[in-house]
Amino acid sequence: MSEIPQFTAVNLLTGFLGSGKTTLLRRMLADPALADTAVLINEFGEAGLDHHLVERIDENMMLLQSGCICCTVRGELVDALRDLQSRRERGLIPAFSRVMIESTGLADPFPTLSTIKADPVLRHHFRPGNVITTVDAVNGEGNLDVYVESNRQAAIADWLVLTKTDLAGAEAAEALEKRLRQLNPDATVIDVHDEDLSVAALVGSSDATRGNGLQSISGFYCEDSRELVTASGEAHSAAFRSFVITIDHAIDWTAFGIWLTMLLNRHGDRVLRVKGILNIAGEKRPVAIHGVQHLVHTPVHMGGWPSEDRRSHIVFIVDGLDPKLLKRSFEAFAVVSSEPTHGPTPIMRQNR
Repeated sequence: MSEIPQFTAVNLLTGFLGSGKTTLLRRMLADPALADTAVLINEFGEAGLDHHLVERIDENMMLLQSGCICCTVRGELVDALRDLQSRRERGLIPAFSRVMIESTGLADPFPTLSTIKADPVLRHHFRPGNVITTVDAVNGEGNLDVYVESNRQAAIADWLVLTKTDLAGAEAAEALEKRLRQLNPDATVIDVHDEDLSVAALVGSSDATRGNGLQSISGFYCEDSRELVTASGEAHSAAFRSFVITIDHAIDWTAFGIWLTMLLNRHGDRVLRVKGILNIAGEKRPVAIHGVQHLVHTPVHMGGWPSEDRRSHIVFIVDGLDPKLLKRSFEAFAVVSSEPTHGPTPIMRQNR
């Protein structure tokens, strides 16, 4: 029997209509590594789980052959998670070490993610896990052109799983991957048909990814400001953009925390992702931060700097916010210490 973790990770499986969420979910449920998982879906029938059924616990909950607990969310997600936690504590269901939520194809992912933080009971037992977004290689670019929801689902993902690449062809899949990397530079992009795809890794701890799995001199894929465009290269109706703020001086941790909290309280629904490597005053090792909208994950002390560059770099993916205003608010809050880490003059720079 699995031990009950202090905080159970809640992973979100999202993706636009017809993008292959259910197919990926069935594959995940069949993997022994995910046997101690509680799964929350909208309707059992949608996921085609009848052949996995071992025992129906009640009208909303079933035990699967793999050992997973699968629940139908007929009402509020808060109630479903509270019910799972209560039954686990009383030993009425097998212990589970993680939760997987499959969202609907048209859903904005944030309300699901915000549930944990907003509820006073849930936040003492659960924590945000990975966001896994499936993207259909056949229709993906068209969905990104038209639907804001599709863009938001991709922008907040930790994992972007390309589906139907066998039907779309290599050229279309490559074009879609390139576009997704522009929209979400720090997500891991993988083909669902890739032999190296580990479904267990999709719901594994992402601390290493957020802390040490860095990809460029600054530590991020995103080096330049990028505005969202359609497949034809025209300006997108959604005002999405990604940009990096670079800070040449060590950051005061308390002041930075207050600034970020105020920013997310006011504009969290429009800050789709924020990720940074920070040079904190008094700390020898860099600190990695990662947040999705109003939710900020626990900061991670990295093993070391990824390069000789000791400046702080903060990546934002925003919806309708002006990067210049964010930079100005950062400067106004004076979240830098007096000790320079690069160069003789305290300079705040926004990469363009």
